[in-house]
Amino acid sequence: MFLGIKVEFNADLALRNFSEFSAGRRKEEECIPEKLEKEKIFGFLKQGQRNYWLEGEVPLVETKGNQELSRPVASVMIIEATHFLLEGRPWTKGKYKIVEVFNPKDKKINFEAMARIK
Repeated sequence: MFLGIKVEFNADLALRNFSEFSAGRRKEEECIPEKLEKEKIFGFLKQGQRNYWLEGEVPLVETKGNQELSRPVASVMIIEATHFLLEGRPWTKGKYKIVEVFNPKDKKINFEAMARIK
């Protein structure tokens, strides 16, 4: 019996708070780094087979799970994404480059849907 292929298309990169790694609940690549720096490249890890837009900027947001997302904390470009199996389950890993870090106290809107506002 063929049930289909479950694939998510993500318009943002949603990672956990770094405290989840510090507490031992998540791998470091599943979390937003403690210090975001413009032009720096970081690795990410997400459970599931996910597709990301590779040809432009996407928001980096913090997730608490169940699609509870923060406002964008940075603009990033995903430069690599690879699917693989770990213990029989699909995962997506990759790399992203920080384009700009946003001030969390600033109420400026930086994205409208997938369009970056400068």
